[in-house]
Amino acid sequence: MRHGKKINHLGRTAPHRKAMLANMACSLIEHKRINTTVAKAKALRTYVEPLLTKSKEDSTHNRRTVFAYLKNKFAVAELFRDISPKIAERNGGYTRIIKTGFRSGDGADMAMIELVDYNTIYNAKEEKKTSRRSRRGGAKSTDKNTVGEATTLENTPSGQVSTQEDALDNETDIESTSTSSNSNNESLNGDGTTLSESKVNKDDSETN
Repeated sequence: MRHGKKINHLGRTAPHRKAMLANMACSLIEHKRINTTVAKAKALRTYVEPLLTKSKEDSTHNRRTVFAYLKNKFAVAELFRDISPKIAERNGGYTRIIKTGFRSGDGADMAMIELVDYNTIYNAKEEKKTSRRSRRGGAKSTDKNTVGEATTLENTPSGQVSTQEDALDNETDIESTSTSSNSNNESLNGDGTTLSESKVNKDDSETN
């Protein structure tokens, strides 16, 4: 029975398992995502995430500690130079495991393990802002219109506002003068009566 044994030996001896995880960690740092089995991906996550945490503080001691695990100076340089600035604001959870199906040969459960900050598709969905929609669209639109008018009035200078008010007053004066001129432009007869009044008098005389 394997009660209490939390380490997955992956069917390998300890030196073989450490060498395999070190090579997989170097490949993950170089390519940012790799395809493997689900069991190996989970073992790699517990192996590489403490190294990613150490890379946040660039010091000689941390570089030597990470090199003792990876045994690849190029991977260590890329980890401290390129990856550590991108994960500086993240408190753990640097990797993501996505299951991709089953292997055709033996039916093993396959997965892809990747660095979270290097996936542009998932990060774009997280950064997308959500907007709340109200059920009363009409009232919201009228409120927006009134707010827009108020802001335009606030933004316009006092001189422009006064000129606009003068233009409106001139338009109202023109309309009033046009209506008065239309009422006064009725033609008059010789006896001082308008055409409409003379027509009415003529109709009355004919009926009599």
